Amino acid sequence: MDKIYRQYAQMIYKFLLSRTCNPDLAEELTQETFYQAIRSIDRFDGSCQLSTWLCTIAKNMYHTWQRKHPECGTLEEESMV
Repeated sequence: MDKIYRQYAQMIYKFLLSRTCNPDLAEELTQETFYQAIRSIDRFDGSCQLSTWLCTIAKNMYHTWQRKHPECGTLEEESMV
């Protein structure tokens, strides 16, 4: 998993930063993404690329964060204002 982290962490971080526009939150969600990936690695069946699977987890982490913090609104929309 260390090799996977080194290979994909920057990509996942940039993906989340583009969604959150918040470096600290993007870092936190990146860490949570890899934690969840470790927990569910046995469900990765190889039907898609590993990067796609990790981005899907990251997207789900971001949406979960949004649901838990409705007072923050949609960060993507706020950054466009």
